[in-house]
Amino acid sequence: MNKEELGLFETGQAQLDEVASMLNLEPGIHAILRKPMRELYVSIPIKMDNGEVKVFNGFRVQYNDALGPCKGGIRFHPDETIDTIRALAFWMTWKCAVVGIPLGGGKGGVICDTKGMSLGELERLSRGYIDAIWQFIGPERDIPAPDVYTTPQIMAWMMDEYSKLRGYNCPNIITGKPVAIGGSLGRGDATSRGGLYTIIEAAKHLDIDLSAATVAVQGYGNAGLNIAILMNDITASKIVAVSDSKGGIYNKQGLDPYRVWQHKVETGSVINFPEAENITNDELLELEVTVLCPSALENVITKGNAPRIKAKIVAALANGPITPEADEVLNHNGIFVVPDFLCNAGGVTVSYFEWVQNTYNYYWDEDEIHHRLERNMTKAFQAVLAESLKRKISMRLAAYIVAVARVAEAMRLRGWGV
Repeated sequence: MNKEELGLFETGQAQLDEVASMLNLEPGIHAILRKPMRELYVSIPIKMDNGEVKVFNGFRVQYNDALGPCKGGIRFHPDETIDTIRALAFWMTWKCAVVGIPLGGGKGGVICDTKGMSLGELERLSRGYIDAIWQFIGPERDIPAPDVYTTPQIMAWMMDEYSKLRGYNCPNIITGKPVAIGGSLGRGDATSRGGLYTIIEAAKHLDIDLSAATVAVQGYGNAGLNIAILMNDITASKIVAVSDSKGGIYNKQGLDPYRVWQHKVETGSVINFPEAENITNDELLELEVTVLCPSALENVITKGNAPRIKAKIVAALANGPITPEADEVLNHNGIFVVPDFLCNAGGVTVSYFEWVQNTYNYYWDEDEIHHRLERNMTKAFQAVLAESLKRKISMRLAAYIVAVARVAEAMRLRGWGV
């Protein structure tokens, strides 16, 4: 079985094994890092609007807390699996470590189809999930956040339910909340803004003028929209292609990301935008552009299409959009890859800022958030780049080495596995 046939978590374990060998990790530490600390499976009975009681299945995985409380989102998805949640908790551990924030990795999920649920049903499910897991989470233990098909409103319900169970207000139990009840300014575009800072650093390293750059964005949801807007507005790059699940559009003269978004809101897709030609998602990935931003799904760049990728920089805003074998091909072909758990770590960094602000009950303005985020992301990028250049290895492998070394050092000092 090759790497691309492995499950998400098995793929992560294989990458960890490689890094453990390079770092000469103690066998005990390596063994601990290969498995999550704990996994919680829950059943959530919810009364639906028609009076029927439906039981939903949910999970919470706490992977490692050597550096601090676990941190990670909650997914509501009809195809959710424990393997996916376990893998994402694994990656959250490294994501927090690589950007130097004192948090560990966690993730949660509920198997459900939110598109077929009323607002009332969604609220009851959100509160029911907290009722099922509240004894296993906490501001000093495990701090959830939004993820796929969960929203600031859902986080508000969850925070409120936890507060009721504790008997006092606990804004620091959940991040990604609305600003009015303790959410952080700057959270909405934090993932993309953090990605932008890594692209700027990559361009400096490669001596690329971003004001003359072309950009293709695969996936035009929150992350894709915001990276297109930020690169258009801040670096003056030309957005030439974007796509969503129904297909993509291309205009070599450039696209206005705001007008494309308006078209998507009105029609349900970016396709058939009047000032562009329709292309497929596969065609978008293989365009000759300066920067390619895969911002939606896992495993869109594989060993099959990696040889045809022509971008100078691939900034992986999505989780796991590049398979390990594809990453090797891109690296061999001289394409600079900003790996996902570095590129998209802006979201968890600002979530950390939100937790800090909630804990102190003192809030920063948006400029302060942006300044702190830029400083964290730039420092993290430079640490990974230095490791990459020193060892002559890919940025992905270098990011793993930086992150795993930090977690392992914390474990060593605490006496875990040694």
